[in-house]
Parts: sequence; structure tokens; C-alpha cells
Amino acid sequence: MKILALETSAKSVSAAVTENGRILASAYQNTGMTHSVTLMPLVDSMLRHSGLTPEQMDLIAVAAGPGSFTGLRIGVSAAKGLAWALEKPCCGVSTLEAMADNLRHMDATVVCAMDARRNQIYNAVFTACGGELTRRTTDRAIGLAQLADELKNDEKRKIIVGDGANLCYTYLLENGVPCSMAPEPLRMQNAVGVALTAERMAARGETVSARDLAPNYLRLSQAERERLAKGLKITLD
Repeated sequence: MKILALETSAKSVSAAVTENGRILASAYQNTGMTHSVTLMPLVDSMLRHSGLTPEQMDLIAVAAGPGSFTGLRIGVSAAKGLAWALEKPCCGVSTLEAMADNLRHMDATVVCAMDARRNQIYNAVFTACGGELTRRTTDRAIGLAQLADELKNDEKRKIIVGDGANLCYTYLLENGVPCSMAPEPLRMQNAVGVALTAERMAARGETVSARDLAPNYLRLSQAERERLAKGLKITLD
């Protein structure tokens, strides 16, 4: 199965193609340019230079959240458009699970962290052992104090991944929770992890149509929170 995967959940943007667990092509950019400008040219260049075509893909996967509201909308919209045009199934992959895939070869507690602002992180915790990942928490937006309390009695080696790794690492150390950050090449989310996670999801029958693919923001946007604070509805009836 050939999988085209997109990752636009944070500042970097990436795309990848995998087939049966093997990476056929990948492209990554972290220059600060907007994803609406960089994503599709990145995908087009990657496919052309690897001799692949969109029609050869069996599945379109995307990091569906949590993450940047704007970034997720761009990635999911692009995946929906590709899947709709190509008549292919989709996988909306947890951003946190995909980044944890970078450390599935370790024997450790994998702590995924993305800066969610407002004194919170988007987080999930996994156990990596024997090349497998076991999920220990749901994807969630939590305070660092809660995470530190949960991890303080965990005796396994704790490794932090994600674009919020430095924030999380500093807080945990300051509060007596020993941990380390993954090396830079393994720390950040990327489309390879999205593709490999989607492959396992597809094997379990966890695919959706382009119509049903949707982002998972985990919490309301600032605009929605402001409307609720004013007593307004956030959706139209």
C-alpha cells in the first residue's frame, strides 16, 4: 500500500510517501513560510523527483490534530481535495501518535508535547518497547503541573518529543521529574510518522472518506471562546 502523508500541524511542513513500512520519498521544510504557500509545491516536487504520481497512491493521510488551528485546516483541506479528486480513502492521524512513532525503537516513556498556549500543552503519553508503541493516555490539552504529577512516579526513562519539548523538559526538570529531549532529527513531527501510523490504522480498517475527514482541534479556537464569553453561539443553526 502506497500512502501519501501530509504534516502541517506546527511551524514546519512535510510530506512523505511510504509503502509497506518503507519510506519511498519525503520532503521537509521549516523556513517560517506559510503552509498555504509551501505545502502543495512541496508535495508536487517530492512526487516528481521520485518518479511517483498521485494516481499511484492507495491512501491519503494527514496529521489531523491537535496542533495549530490554521495549519490543521490547511493540511486537512489539502488531503480532502486530493482524496476526493483521486477517489482514495483517507486517514486522519493523531499528530501526537505520529510524533511518538519517531521513538518506537526505544525502551522508554514517550512524552509528546506541543505548545497549546494559555499555560497548556497538547499531550499524549506512550510506552515504547520492542519496536511497539502502547498508548497510555488520550490526546489532551493539559497543564504542565498535571503532567508532572502523573510522571513523577514513572521509573522508566522519559523522552520528550514535539515542538513543545523544550517547554515541557524545562518544567519537568524544575519540578523534580528526570527526563530528556529526543535528538532534534527525532524530536519534531514529520509526515513519515503520519504515513507509518496511517498504515497501521488502515490495517485495522480505520479509514474514512474525503467527506468525513475532519480536524481534531481538542479545544475551541480563541474566536469561539470569545463568542461564548459574550453569550453568543459558536455555530449557526
